Amino acid sequence: MDWEALRPWLAPAAVAAWFAWRFLKFRAVRRRLPELIRRGGVVVDVRSPAEFAAGARPGSLNIPLDQLARRAGELDAAKPVVVCCASGTRSAVARGILAAKGFKEVVNAGPWTNTLDA
Repeated sequence: MDWEALRPWLAPAAVAAWFAWRFLKFRAVRRRLPELIRRGGVVVDVRSPAEFAAGARPGSLNIPLDQLARRAGELDAAKPVVVCCASGTRSAVARGILAAKGFKEVVNAGPWTNTLDA
């Protein structure tokens, strides 16, 4: 096999694989969301108040990412927490913050629009 011939395709293939993995991961979370909510889970939107006001899942809580560490006590660490934002990046950080604070089940839903179907 001529690896040099494949070299130009490696980076685009890696990017495509990353997007496919991300899409499938968030799709799986959307399927689990009704069960998480039934178990007392809460959706926490970590976008700014202005972003949240422009559109959000009904019943979700807005705790901006920069306030999450100090406001984590407002959440029940024993129940599922589903975090979301605009793209999934801030909610990935939020997942890490809550996990470090002892939350047992924190799920990154990615974009807040992924939470609308449940």
